[in-house]
Amino acid sequence: MRAATITSRGWRVWLALLLAVGVLHRADAGNQREEAIADAVRVALARAIADSRPPQLSFASDTDKASWQSWFDAMSRRLHSRMPDALLRTEFLQTVWYESRRAGLDPAMVLGLIQVESGFRKYAISKAGARGYMQVMPFWTRVVGDGQPSRLFHMQSNLRYGCAILRMYIDMERGNLYLALGRYNGSRGKPDYPNAVRAAWKRWEH
Repeated sequence: MRAATITSRGWRVWLALLLAVGVLHRADAGNQREEAIADAVRVALARAIADSRPPQLSFASDTDKASWQSWFDAMSRRLHSRMPDALLRTEFLQTVWYESRRAGLDPAMVLGLIQVESGFRKYAISKAGARGYMQVMPFWTRVVGDGQPSRLFHMQSNLRYGCAILRMYIDMERGNLYLALGRYNGSRGKPDYPNAVRAAWKRWEH
């Protein structure tokens, strides 16, 4: 997966730099709402999301490939009861691995977040209107996407949006996962959601 990580490094470094110098303007914390972000950050996120090429797993060495296979086998067994279709499960895990690594996230954390947010249900919709595996709010498709909320029910689109947005929140909070996870859920500063994700995260560690 080194190729995917290197490909995404530019926009992540750019975003982190903009955050560090205060170009990104924060909205009031505590409510799940549209973030007031600078145009440059919006462009960086839009570019990251717009690349719709399907995941192409590539490995720098046989060791890296064996590590992936070991992870996949273990996660596939754990996910079987929730996602019994083998082809769907394979596509899902490949996409989670690809998109999380592309955004510089731990795949186990992403799986934990998905477990808490949607219970691995592709078509989940929250009371607030968040959609899909990672419960992405529809307004994000207008802010950094193509304006089509229906795309949030597409596996790769949903995971890409979710991972890119979570990466942004982590950078906004200067690496503080407790606050970043709270911001993702719209409950920044409250312990219930971050604690739930951390507990689920442990289930998916490998």
